[in-house]
Amino acid sequence: MRVTIYTTSTCPYCKLAKEFMREHSIDFKEVDVGSDSAAAKEMIEKTGQMGVPVIEIGSELIVGFDKKKLSKALGLS
Repeated sequence: MRVTIYTTSTCPYCKLAKEFMREHSIDFKEVDVGSDSAAAKEMIEKTGQMGVPVIEIGSELIVGFDKKKLSKALGLS
């Protein structure tokens, strides 16, 4: 399962999302949309949202840090 987290360097919820993934030994790719305008545009096109984190798990998109949704999407619950 491919996991991508769209983040910015100043986002506290992005840090929590990455910590959650590490705690559950989930490999993920981090994309900093604060320094990569093409990635920011891609994220906005996918979600219609400008807020981070945006977590892409396979084909599912989760906007924000939501432990319940993440656990379900990752098959942890």
